[in-house]
Amino acid sequence: MELAQRIYTKQGETVDSICHQHYGNTAGITEQVIEANPHVAFLSPVLPKNTLLLLPNIAKPASTKNLIQLWD
Repeated sequence: MELAQRIYTKQGETVDSICHQHYGNTAGITEQVIEANPHVAFLSPVLPKNTLLLLPNIAKPASTKNLIQLWD
């Protein structure tokens, strides 16, 4: 897994919030970030300030679902 960048967490951040901020999405991405950073599994959901995270290069998944609206 190729790493895009290293970041240090700020106060109050979670893996989900970092994924949303960095990648613009969390679906399927949060798991990949945790896999690249197994040490976060032992931390609280709100990460301690200055925790090192390695953010992998993740290709944006192609949308495979066509959403329909109730009024379609």
